Amino acid sequence: MNPAIRPRSLFIALSLLLALALWGSLALGPVSLPLGDTLQAALRLLGLTLGGSELNQAQLIVGQIRMPRTLLGLAVGAVLALCGVAMQGLFRNPLADPGLIGVSSGAALGAAIAIVGGAAFGGIPEAIAPYLLSLCAFVGGLGVTALVYRLGRRDGQTSVVTMLLAGIALNALAFACIGLFTYLADDATLRTLTFWNLGSLNGASYARLWPLLLVTFAVAFWLPRRARALNALLLGESEARHLGFEVERLKRELVFCTALGVGAAVAAAGMIGFIGLVVPHLVRLLVGPDHRILLPASMLAGASLLLLADLAARLVLAPAELPIGIVTALIGAPFFLYLLMRGR
Repeated sequence: MNPAIRPRSLFIALSLLLALALWGSLALGPVSLPLGDTLQAALRLLGLTLGGSELNQAQLIVGQIRMPRTLLGLAVGAVLALCGVAMQGLFRNPLADPGLIGVSSGAALGAAIAIVGGAAFGGIPEAIAPYLLSLCAFVGGLGVTALVYRLGRRDGQTSVVTMLLAGIALNALAFACIGLFTYLADDATLRTLTFWNLGSLNGASYARLWPLLLVTFAVAFWLPRRARALNALLLGESEARHLGFEVERLKRELVFCTALGVGAAVAAAGMIGFIGLVVPHLVRLLVGPDHRILLPASMLAGASLLLLADLAARLVLAPAELPIGIVTALIGAPFFLYLLMRGR
């Protein structure tokens, strides 16, 4: 595949797009702020002061409301796109999605257990109570992914096809269980469960943000170090082995990394689809399949797309707010269909 654009030009364009998305996320909303006030308020959060003007309102809005939300969108978009690249490389299929190994459905099931069965957790420590939903979602995602991986193992080897089929079956089972919890929920709990499944950055806070940032930094550090192995895997498993790569170890690491990244993202922001599917596919069309370029470019594009989607969710029906999962689906599904029709 010949790249349609030079990598350097793409990185410049994506960096500018990300800067624009960051500015829009911090400045625009029900209360819009001038660019100068937004920059000064952001700099004051870092301990830098330019000028002596009072920015109490801007500093409050940016520091307490929009900055945590922006950082959450940045981390979720980046880690979902990176995990999408990892899964497409593992399955050697540009239509693969991180949800194929069950992490998204497992996280949703864990969240449903926490929301609907919350009364059963009455004896937990107060320090853990605010994080119960995220913790259950994270554990659920890791648990289902571990089961998918275990079912795919046989005679010391990991079958990608078996993992795919096991993921499809466990996804169906998890969503059936979620449907059961939905049926058992009362009106208030049902509303909470429904909105969580649609995804949102509305509940962002610094306390909930730092675990996701740590996971995102770890994934962003580790996956590019496996770019050459992913390139070799595109040739086939036997060819990658002949080139000196430990394929079984690479599979384990890719599955674990995806479970960790997507589980943390879903636990922090709910179910947000199409980022891990559309972004890597689009970037691959622009620069080709080289993972040394594809991984960092997808990370920038995923962060930018999710911030822009969140901005649209805030502004379209302001002062009301759309769930961000609806926005990403409305943008991603038609665009993906366009790519499929064009590819035919």
